[in-house]
Parts: sequence; structure tokens; C-alpha cells
Amino acid sequence: MMRFKCQARICALLALLASGSSHAENTTNRQTMDDAWWTGPLLAASASTLPQGHFLVEPYLFDVITYGRHDADGHRLSTPHENFFGSQSYVLYGVTDRISAGVIPRFGYAKTTGGPSSTGPQVGDLTLQAQYRLAQFHAGSWVPTISFVLGETLPTGKYDRLDQHPGDGSGAGAYTTILSLYSQEYFWLSNGRILRTRLDLSYGLSSQVGLRGVSVYGTGAGFSGQARPGDTFTADSSWEYSVTRNWVMALDVVYERDASTTVTGNSLRASSGTSRSVGFAPALEYNFNARIGIIAGARFIPIGRNTGISVTPVAAINMVF
Repeated sequence: MMRFKCQARICALLALLASGSSHAENTTNRQTMDDAWWTGPLLAASASTLPQGHFLVEPYLFDVITYGRHDADGHRLSTPHENFFGSQSYVLYGVTDRISAGVIPRFGYAKTTGGPSSTGPQVGDLTLQAQYRLAQFHAGSWVPTISFVLGETLPTGKYDRLDQHPGDGSGAGAYTTILSLYSQEYFWLSNGRILRTRLDLSYGLSSQVGLRGVSVYGTGAGFSGQARPGDTFTADSSWEYSVTRNWVMALDVVYERDASTTVTGNSLRASSGTSRSVGFAPALEYNFNARIGIIAGARFIPIGRNTGISVTPVAAINMVF
């Protein structure tokens, strides 16, 4: 209940701030865009591309703490307590002023109470990404920055033949194509401060996965068959309020829908069912300058159907050079 009250207060504060927003140049204390430094929220990626010849490096560290699951009817089920300690890093390069490209490597370690843990740190799936900027925001205009993003996730993490070490599963085993549309806009509030908003929409399609033995899809020893991961849709809306030049309050609200995953083989046909979840990610940013900043916060997933109930503390550093 305390988490829900905290999230409600943050949402109410941002709603109050947004109610006084204006694009009009009407006050002498109006904050300039150069005076506002940003790291970015925890979840929503930027619609802006990097200047040509510049790099962005942003490593994230997190701990996914799972407390249970919601079944298909929304009822809470008891499951083993699990901590998944992980890292995910964005390494992007400005190919041109309109095009950025890079990689997103992942690593993780699972520690489970009452179940198998990882034998050590594991390599996760690797994503290749390219981003093309379609439009650029300018002060006084209602046109946001808009980008089209193409991602391809490669199955570099372990996902099957885990008979001796089932806790080492760290990947999905599928080639996944992610099509995304990112947008970003700035609003000036009645006090002259800037509220930056983002809306990211993503759709993922995965290939069929051949499976042998124990796998991340719940198959057992001796199994031989395949899995067909369901398509995924994600909508992430974020708000960042520039409290001072250095300090920023951030909040993500993210909705995710995963279509049913089907596993077949050895006279077995099983489906996971469609899952849905709503998550919240409040955070606080501190920016040392326009190119380096840190962020810390947590993602909460308290609402869902056929999905995990989790809290994920997150910290990251954003560097552009």
C-alpha cells in the first residue's frame, strides 16, 4: 500500500505540474533548453539521435525481485522468491545527425529461494539497433522529435540443454525483430520550468525456437520439440520535471502485452496464455553537466494478468562523448 501511495503522489504531482504547461513565451524566468540537463527516465528511450561522430554509453544495473504471479484471472499465486541481478548497457554511435546505431549487451545472475540458481554470471541475448530521426522538436512548435527504431535481438544467451544447471537459462533462443516509434516533446510550465515527455511504442516478433531437454520454456529432461514465442507490444509514457539544472524528477508508466507462447513436442502441446502488465518507474536524476548524469529509482509491476509481481531497483550512468 505504501508503494501505491507513493506512486499516486508522484502521478498527482506531475499531473499538477502538467496542468500549468504552456508553449507560449510569456515569462522572464522561462527556463531555456540549454539550462535543462537530462539523463533520461529509467525505461523510455530517447527519440533524439546522437550528433554525428559522438558516442553514448549507458550501463544499467538492476535487481528484479519477484514475489509471485498473477494468473489469467488476475489472482495472485505464490511462487519461489527470486532475485535476478542483471546489467543492460546501451552503446550507441551517431552515424549521421539523423542516424544512430549500436548494440545492447546483457548479463545476469539468478538467485532463487527453493529453486535452482545460476552457477555464475551468464551472458544474455544481444540486441543490434538502428535509429532514424524523422522530425526534430523546436521551441515554440507542437511537432515533437520522432524517430523510427529497428532492433534485432540475437539468441546469444543459454536457453535449452540446461539439464544439469537449469538456473543458467539467460536467453529466449529466438531471433526477435523489434519495430519501434519514439517521440519526445518539451513543455514549459507556469513556473517557467521544463517538463519533458516521451511516448515509446514497440512491437516485437520472434522466430520459432528449437528445444532440447530442460529449457527456459519449462520443458524437462529428454524433451525434443519447439517453442513459438508470442508477439509483444509495449507502450511507455514518461515525464521528467527539471527541478533545477542538475536535479530532475522522472516517472515512467509502461503497459506490456505478450501474446501466448506455444510449446510443442513429445506428444505435448502447451500454451502460456496471453499476459498483460502495468508498471511504474519513479526515479531521481542528477546531472553533473550536459553530457554526464546518473539516475536511480525502481520499477514496480503490481498490476497484471498471467505475469510476475516484481520490484526492480535500478541505477544507471549516462555518458555522451
